[in-house]
Parts: sequence; structure tokens; C-alpha cells
Amino acid sequence: MPYKGVENFAHGQTEKLGVLITNLGTPDEPTTPALRRYLKEFLSDPRVVEFPRLLWWFILNGIILRIRPRRSAEAYRKVWRDDGSPLLIHTRNQCRAIEAELRKKYGDQIVVRFAMRYGNPSITGALDYFQDQGVRKLVVLPLYPQYSASTSASTFDAIARDYTSRRWLPDFRFISHYPDYPPYIEAMARHIEGYWEAHGRSQLLMLSYHGVPMKYLHNGDPYHCECHKTSRLLAQRLDLDESQYVTTFQSRFGREEWLQPYTDHTLKALPEKGTKSVDVFCPGFSSDCLETIEEIDEENRDYFLKAGGEHFAYIPALNSDPGHIGALVQLIEENLCGWTERTGNTDASQCRARAIAMGAEQ
Repeated sequence: MPYKGVENFAHGQTEKLGVLITNLGTPDEPTTPALRRYLKEFLSDPRVVEFPRLLWWFILNGIILRIRPRRSAEAYRKVWRDDGSPLLIHTRNQCRAIEAELRKKYGDQIVVRFAMRYGNPSITGALDYFQDQGVRKLVVLPLYPQYSASTSASTFDAIARDYTSRRWLPDFRFISHYPDYPPYIEAMARHIEGYWEAHGRSQLLMLSYHGVPMKYLHNGDPYHCECHKTSRLLAQRLDLDESQYVTTFQSRFGREEWLQPYTDHTLKALPEKGTKSVDVFCPGFSSDCLETIEEIDEENRDYFLKAGGEHFAYIPALNSDPGHIGALVQLIEENLCGWTERTGNTDASQCRARAIAMGAEQ
């Protein structure tokens, strides 16, 4: 069996620490063909769509991929920037900021890269780079604060699948979730307080999370519980009572029941119940993307205002907010604990000399 990267191995290569930041993914461009490629990869993942495989193949290829790519491309064109999609831009900026902070302490000993679960830059590309750089200890941080099999576990699947074709595996630590991590809660609270100080505060704070089918909860997925835990801790930190905030779920598709209450239905109903102003924040989205910019700040804004609402404000995601970067760096450093003292201390030239003396070719 051929293995990746064998030809790149060299005795005496300095061992390094690696940090891989991942997010969901993005099409390469806002066109129908690019969306078809991206959606096919995304929706073919059995972690994302838990449905009988053969039947789902016919639904996906016979119906969804004939209709949805064009509609999705139109939505992406609304938010696309000269240098890519918002999710790509923000994740890249987060990676650079995290790398800058970690290098202040660890210097060239640490290598930081980002990748997307679906699309580019790919996980395989990042792992190739780490291998070439001599990374022997790797921390992976998917930017999903709340765990779901459809996100965190799917990322683990992709990494594990890639490593089946590599001869030499690094020591590996995987951060599967951080819904109650105090620095993350604090970063969100300060971000929201800063927004309120600058723009004023509405009657209600809506905390909107990406939805998943209700059956995932019934099958044991902890995502629903972790979203509510994050909301509760954030509300406590902001000193909000239960009448001042609400947790909702967005971005559903298909006809089956998803986690409720739904964000759009809730916004349509609020004005009739006396709530005329609302602030919306999305704690589960580490970066602004199509689902926050187009779905929340445009589509759901319209729902609320047309239903009689008077003021709608979307509070941006944490993105590269210094408090957010600080929280992620602290989380990474906690997971590097014990590794930094044992990495990079070996004399690489001596290792190479001993290997050659024993018959190694390089």
C-alpha cells in the first residue's frame, strides 16, 4: 500500500507542533457549477444527512443538485467579496491572528494552518503541509463551540480517513467542543456589551444557532443541550432574565422537524406579542458567513419588520475580535500542555548523523 509523504521524510528534521483550525467550508466561487461541487460534497456526508444512503443518492442527485446550486449561487453572490467568501476571509484572518499570538511564545516551533471540512483549502492539503514541516504533535480545533456529529465528528472523520493513507502519524489532540468555556463566554459578553454601548440595546436579545433535525437530538446528539447551555451562561454573564433573551434555531431545509423554536417563525410572531425591537446574535457561528449575513441580517430582518417590528439589529459574529482570538489561543495552549517542553529540544544534526551511521540514505 502506498503512503503519502514517504519521499519527503528526512532524518534530522526538526520536530514541530501543529495547530489546525477548521470550519465548515465554502464554494470556490459564487457560480452554479461551484455550488454544485460544494453541495454534493457537503450533502453526501452521512454525518450531515442521516438518511438511507441509496434513497438519499437519488434525492440528492436527481432533485437537490438540479435546483439548489443555482439558488445558493445567487445568495452567495450577494455576500461575496473580491478575495472570497466571508467565511473564508474571516477564518483566514482568525488563523493569522492565532498564529501571531502563538509565535510570540513558541516561535518557529509552532505551525498553524486552517482548512475547510468541505471545499478549499482542504484538510488533506493542510495535513500534507504539516507533514512536510515535521509536525509530530498536532492539535485540531474545529470552530464549532457546540458539539454535533454533523460538524465536529464529521471533521474528525475526515482527518481519520486521511491518516489511513499516511505511514507516520503525529500525536493528536482534538478539541471537540467548548460551549461553556469561560473565556469564550466572556468574549461574547464583552462583544455584545460593546455593541450595545455603541448602538443601543433592543427589548430582546435573540440567540440564534444553526439547526439540525430533531431526530438527531432523540438519537443522542448533545447539540441542542449545549446550545441552551451556552445561552444560559451568556445570559447570566449579561445579567439577563428569561424574559430578555430567547434561544432559536435557523437554517433548516427539507420537510422533517428540526430543533425549535425556529428563528424565522419566532421573529414573525414577536411584534404581535409586543416586542418591537430585537438584537440577534449567533453564538454558534465563529465567523460571519452566508447564514448570518444573508439569512439573518437580510431575510430574517425582513420577516421581523414586515410583521410589525420597528428595529432589528444583527450583532456581528466574533470573527477576529481580540477577545475571541485570546479565548481560542488560551484553549489551544491548554491542549498543548505537556507537549511544548518535549518538542524541538532534540539536536536535529546529531539525529541525522546517527541515522546515516546506521545506514540511512538521508
